[in-house]
Amino acid sequence: MRTEISYSPSFAMATVHLDQGESVQAEAGAMMAMTPGIGIETSTRGGVLKGLKRSVLGGESFFLNTFTASAPGDHVVVAPALPGDVITWSLTGNTVFLQSGSYLAAPGSIEVDSKWGGAKTFFSKEGLFMLKCSGVGDLIVSSYGAVHAVDLQPGQTYVVDTGHMVGWDEGVTYEVQKVGNWKSTMLGGEGLVVRLTGPGRCYVQTRSPANFIDWLVPKLPTQRS
Repeated sequence: MRTEISYSPSFAMATVHLDQGESVQAEAGAMMAMTPGIGIETSTRGGVLKGLKRSVLGGESFFLNTFTASAPGDHVVVAPALPGDVITWSLTGNTVFLQSGSYLAAPGSIEVDSKWGGAKTFFSKEGLFMLKCSGVGDLIVSSYGAVHAVDLQPGQTYVVDTGHMVGWDEGVTYEVQKVGNWKSTMLGGEGLVVRLTGPGRCYVQTRSPANFIDWLVPKLPTQRS
């Protein structure tokens, strides 16, 4: 499996080149194009309960599509729903965590599951659960806007708005807290933030879907009585 990223960082897509018999799994609706030899199988991958965990708890699709190459040169193109970037996160048996909506595709050698985030995430805009991705291979991750990588040293901290988080290494600790006092949190427009502590890598996105919705909704036409 070889992944080629095009049109970064604004309108990125990922072309996944597969050897004969090789497969890649993607979010339902992520497929943009493919060669005629690609076969498609739709399943919950792991059964109904695991599918429900990903969809209801993790914020992802209930179903996953598996694309399998039947001939040399087959490929499938995947793209996220929102304009932004796509990157590959190479896993070598380690575990990373993704916020809802950041998972795009992965080989079958990577296990994707939801994980309880604990009470510390109760006030997070992204909810109580995150996606846990473990295994070997290239995890294909999407963002709203461009992706910015931050490498944290042991004990080093970094503060990110909850709506701008993409993902982080298992070794990075994660805590949601107020940006300042409650007045600043409620009236200052910043809301809640994530305090990340190294060691490890984290990815952030330059745009927030929640902020875009807050900007868009007042501009939508309303039905007059």
